[in-house]
Amino acid sequence: MAQTEQEQRKWLAKHRFARIGPRKARLVVGLIRGRNCSDAVEQLRFNHNRAVVFVRNVLKSAMVNADEQEADMRKLVVKEAWVDAGPVHQRWKPKDRGRAHPIAKRTSHIVVVVAEK
Repeated sequence: MAQTEQEQRKWLAKHRFARIGPRKARLVVGLIRGRNCSDAVEQLRFNHNRAVVFVRNVLKSAMVNADEQEADMRKLVVKEAWVDAGPVHQRWKPKDRGRAHPIAKRTSHIVVVVAEK
């Protein structure tokens, strides 16, 4: 019974429609999956990828959600983290001789779930 009670204590945070491609964001999310939350924040602090800013904000939000429910912050781990593709905004780049080439402005849905170990 105690183990199922522990598994129910999960906290989730999302950033929907983040203006970064999902392929780039998945590289950063892979760095923090399964880590202790304090270690994950440190890992993100020293990474220079643009997606780090989005992922760090989502991770901190999930940690604050857990803190509001009186979770033990030292035992928090990143239980799940994933990136889904959001809608794609189509833009057109003018080219020579009256032509135009499409540009896809991709968005992402970033989700981080933290739980007590």
